[in-house]
Amino acid sequence: MAALVLPRPCLMLVTDRTLVGGGDGLVEAVAAAVEGGVNAVQLREKDLAPTDLARLAVRLHKALRVRGTIGGRALLIVNGNADVAREVAADGLHLPADAPFARPAGVALVGRSVHSVEAAVKAEREGAAYVIAGPIYETRSHRGAAAEGVRLISAVVGAVSVPVVAIGGITAARVPDVLSAGAGGVAVISAVLGAKSPIAAACALREALDAVPLRARRAAVER
Repeated sequence: MAALVLPRPCLMLVTDRTLVGGGDGLVEAVAAAVEGGVNAVQLREKDLAPTDLARLAVRLHKALRVRGTIGGRALLIVNGNADVAREVAADGLHLPADAPFARPAGVALVGRSVHSVEAAVKAEREGAAYVIAGPIYETRSHRGAAAEGVRLISAVVGAVSVPVVAIGGITAARVPDVLSAGAGGVAVISAVLGAKSPIAAACALREALDAVPLRARRAAVER
């Protein structure tokens, strides 16, 4: 059986249930976003107790299996809690920038947030299957954090061989720039969960991702 890899181009939705009225609203919004083209969901609810996080993960897992995406299913990645990722048979575990590396048994993908080339190189050396680099643009979810711009993507892509996902202030209009810099996809929060229609927002992002010719993305990586 082929090893599980991050889909490319990746449209990852990072959750924040406070934007959609709680857990029920989150499950509904995620299901809609997946129909719109999201192919990876990162469950990031740091204030939840492990038992509550696991319950929410199970609900999302069921929703993703039912709704899926056109051409394949969406991956479920748990942020920061290796035990929950293993317990719910998540596809992946995402590690914050300052967390020790962990690879739970049965979890296929481990990724990490990075804010520099050096951190990305270290993450790959430790065994990360992908990195999320940012913030690329100013973002409400990380107020006060310096926006690095697409130059961070270009630098990280030139230093590692694993997929690099851009995060921070990503909009459909900005997708061509980050993909042209070599990103293998984008991660978003409020661009989808803060939208009036999560499915429409996801569709717009997916269309922007798929509109960048593969040859342009390959050329960026080979530069």
